[in-house]
Amino acid sequence: MIITTQKPLDEILDFLSPYTNILIAGCDGCTQPPRGLREAQTLAQLIELAGKLRGKNFNIKTTTVPKQCDSYITLTTLEPQVKDVEAILSLACGLGPQTITQVLPDLPAFPAQNTVFMGTETREEDVIEERCAACGDCILALTGGICPISRCAKSLLNGPCGGTRADGKCEVDPEKDCAWYLIIKRLEKMGTLSALEEIQPPKNYGQLVTGRVSKY
Repeated sequence: MIITTQKPLDEILDFLSPYTNILIAGCDGCTQPPRGLREAQTLAQLIELAGKLRGKNFNIKTTTVPKQCDSYITLTTLEPQVKDVEAILSLACGLGPQTITQVLPDLPAFPAQNTVFMGTETREEDVIEERCAACGDCILALTGGICPISRCAKSLLNGPCGGTRADGKCEVDPEKDCAWYLIIKRLEKMGTLSALEEIQPPKNYGQLVTGRVSKY
C-alpha cells in the first residue's frame, strides 16, 4: 500500500484561497491510512472552519473515487460532479491530482496529501513498514525475499556494513533490525547462503529515469 500524510491545513488553504466552490475527492484505492469519503467529509469540515477564520466562506462538496490512478474511473466518477466546481482537492497519493489534471484539464487539481513510501502492514503490531523502493531491478530472489535497497539504511548490495551491532540491529537506527542480518539468517534457513558469494554490481539507477511508461 502507498503511505501518505496529510499536508498542513494552512498549506491547503493557501492554494485553495482563490476559489470558492471546491470538490474534495477521496480515493478508495491503496493509500493508508484510508482516504475515502469519510476522510473527505472530515477534511471539508476542517477547511470550512479554518476558512471562516480567514474570512473565506468555502462551498465544498465531497465524493470518492475507487482508484484515482485509473484515468477512466476518475473521469467517469468526477465528470458528472464538477458543474460549478472551480477546483478539486485530491486525497489520493501523488498520482491522483495528476490523473485529475489529465482527464479534467480545465480544472485545477491540488494534493491534500504528501506521498511518503510503499509499505506492508503488520496488523497485529499496527505497523506499516517500507519494503519496496520501486528500484526497477528486483533482487529479492538473491536475498531471500528481503529487500536491502529499502530496508538497509545504506541500501547496501553486498552484505552488511561494519556497524551492524552484535544483536543484529542497525547502527543508523538501533530500533530496527539490520536488513543484512535478516537476509543472512533467512538464506541460512533456506540453505542458500552461498548465493552471497556472487558480487552484485553497483545499482543501475538509469532504470529510475523519470517519466516512464509501461504497457500491460
